[in-house]
Formats: sequence, structure tokens, C-alpha cells
Amino acid sequence: MENQVLQQGNSEKTVIVITGLSGAGKSYASSVLEDAGFYCVDNLPPDLIKQFVELASRGRTSNFRLSLVCDVRGGMRFNDLFKALSNLKKQGVSHRIIFLEASEKILLRRFSETRRRHPLDSGSIKEDISKERELLADIRLKSDVIIDTSTYGVSKLKEHLMDIIGSNTLQQPMNIVVSSFGFKYGLPKESDLLFDVRFLPNPHYVPELAPLTGQTKKIQSYVLDSTTSKDFKSKLFDFVDFLLPNYVKEGKTQLTVAFGCTGGRHRSVTFAELLARHLKPQRFRVIIEHRDLER
Repeated sequence: MENQVLQQGNSEKTVIVITGLSGAGKSYASSVLEDAGFYCVDNLPPDLIKQFVELASRGRTSNFRLSLVCDVRGGMRFNDLFKALSNLKKQGVSHRIIFLEASEKILLRRFSETRRRHPLDSGSIKEDISKERELLADIRLKSDVIIDTSTYGVSKLKEHLMDIIGSNTLQQPMNIVVSSFGFKYGLPKESDLLFDVRFLPNPHYVPELAPLTGQTKKIQSYVLDSTTSKDFKSKLFDFVDFLLPNYVKEGKTQLTVAFGCTGGRHRSVTFAELLARHLKPQRFRVIIEHRDLER
């Protein structure tokens, strides 16, 4: 039922409203839609929705998808929200409402863990949760989809949302930054995976090769001309090929893989180039960065 309802709204011009209880996952849901190709705005006043849609669609004849997060922070002007959404039909724009909620026990635990204030901030989070349920009762009844996130981790919520909007084909490819660096110049702080390749044959000690870089075939051939290098390449590719689908499944949208050697010009560059070449035919957006190549 849920899939059918929202896939009907997955037309060329679509607005999805994310609403629900504080702590139920609205911010994460918005980030999922953003990764799926939606233009997302948090806490937009209802009386600005018409102008926002007009601006977002300017210059486009089709295929724009917008997502709005609306909740109690907006001053409870939900009548204005319903009116604004109704007026979208005159602009040829469909809309659907996704309502997120969770049990009181789970919401209390989440607020305790994050130590964030409830938007109503009466002094009692328990009373705030109860009051918020009352305030949102009307929009909950008018929602197309209601998701109870009490038992959801981020991976399950993402999977559910992607099924609902019918946009597995819309999901943007994962960004993979493959970089090289020299240990003598310090570690890169932004790396998710870091491989030390200083155990491989070093072209620096071959006079005719030292001026070259790992971007050249001569250096790559030299580095790979050993059983150890070939074994490492094979195991590296297997390891990365195993990890990436699992990272995508968990909702990761960007990964930085760094290779380090002594100076950052030969061995690390070679393997950054090799891995990038291996990944490019797959469904990823691959970016190569050589931090210390010109040092």
C-alpha cells in the first residue's frame, strides 16, 4: 500500500513533505531524499512553498523533485500548509506526505542520548512528546504514509524510504575519493580507509625512475613487478569490492581511500591510480587526488 501510494506521486514534478514527531528521524529522512536526487529544505514556512516551487522549477520543463520538512518548529500553521499543498495542483505539481513517529519510550531514550532539547521545551520532554502528538494529530490523519521508526536503524529506515518513493533508480552513485600521500608530510585527516604501501618496491632508488611519478607506466610496471605487489593488488581489489556494497547498504554516500608511501610520488600514486581504474567501470563516482605529487 505504501509503495503504491507514493510511487503514484513520483511524477515529473513532485513535492514530498516530511513531518512527524521530533526525534523520529525527520532529518535523516530528508538526507536520504537528498541523496536520491531531491532538493530539500528544512522548516520552510507554508506561505513560501509556492514561491519556492516556482524558483526550483525555473528553467526546468520536467523532472524536478522537492522535499520539505515541516513540523512544530513552523508555528503550527498546518492549515496554511494544507492550503499551500492544495494550490500546488494548479501548478501541475503532485505532493505526498510522509509522517514519522516512534514510541514514547524510544523518543525519550533518543533525547536522552543526544541531550537535545525538545522544540516545545516546556521543561518536561515526556510532556512535550505528548503535546506534540496532539498538535500533529490532524496532519497525521492526512498523511499518505506513516512510518513508526521505533525499531528502525538508519539502514532500515533508508531502505524503507527508498522503497516508498520508488527511487532506487534515482539514487545518486556513491562518491569515492581515491588519494595518495607521503607519510613524511603527515597523515590525511579525512581518510576512511588508509593503506600503507611502503612495503612495496621503491622506484626512488632507481636513478632513471626517481624523477617520474606513479602516473606513468614505467613506475606502475616497476611497482607491480613483484609477487608481493601482485598479491596485494588482488587482495586489495577483493577487499574493496566486498566493502563498497555494504557501505552503500548502510547509507554511506562518500568514501575516501588513501594510499601512503614515503614521499607520496611513486607507490601510493600507483595504487591510487590502479584502484580508481578498477572502480570506474562500476556504479560509483570516482575522484582521484594526489596530495604530494608535486613536492
